[in-house]
Amino acid sequence: MTTQPLDLPPVVIDTQRRYVRVTGTRGDQFIEFDFAIGEPELFVEMILTPAAFADFCAANQVEQMPALVEDDAEEIGDAQWNWRLADATKVRFKTE
Repeated sequence: MTTQPLDLPPVVIDTQRRYVRVTGTRGDQFIEFDFAIGEPELFVEMILTPAAFADFCAANQVEQMPALVEDDAEEIGDAQWNWRLADATKVRFKTE
């Protein structure tokens, strides 16, 4: 079996660009947000106090990303794949 090399151009990621999207709050004590480096589509979910969040944004010189828009389930395919870790706080798991 021979394999053909994929002639894909290398992806250039600008690691100097940092992104933040606020996704929610927990009272006035915490800010929930997404943080990305280079590619806004690849992010981690984080939570910080408002003061720590302000320091974090200043230290990383972040760009604000727009809020997420809920896609129609038909557009994105099966809605079960549109899940975030923060959603787990709203789910009660059955224990036996």
